[in-house]
Amino acid sequence: MTGHFEPRIVGFLCNWCAYTGADLAGTSRLKYAPNVDIIRVMCSGRVDPTFILKAFQLGADGVLICGCHPGDCHYSGGNYKAARRIAILKKLLKQFGIEPERLRLDWVSASEGERFASVVNEMTAQIRKLGPLMPTNGPEIAKEEAKEFAESATPG
Repeated sequence: MTGHFEPRIVGFLCNWCAYTGADLAGTSRLKYAPNVDIIRVMCSGRVDPTFILKAFQLGADGVLICGCHPGDCHYSGGNYKAARRIAILKKLLKQFGIEPERLRLDWVSASEGERFASVVNEMTAQIRKLGPLMPTNGPEIAKEEAKEFAESATPG
């Protein structure tokens, strides 16, 4: 393999702060890694853990969630909810053969374009260092385990 690894990172950005911070970084022509595919969500608290697992399943090497700073959430406490969920999910990722460092939660306000660029560059460098995501059980076994889990979690 002679190519340089470029990570694929999925970024879930809060509409009110982080997405606007990303927009400011772009309009300010700040240089940052182009590795993050941005998905705008209304609040970081609305990022369901299954979205994160699905991103990994579909080939993401890392997942970045950015929201409003604590205390500044447009929906009162969505960022606190996100922080609690991500802390628990990081503990569970090991069971899926995924390093917890591949998931990052950070706070970026609408006026922090430079901070957004910095977070993206740091995350990209970290994922480059970790290398491509390769589940320890192999993709087919992980897929079967996910299917069994989904079927057992479905009511009825």
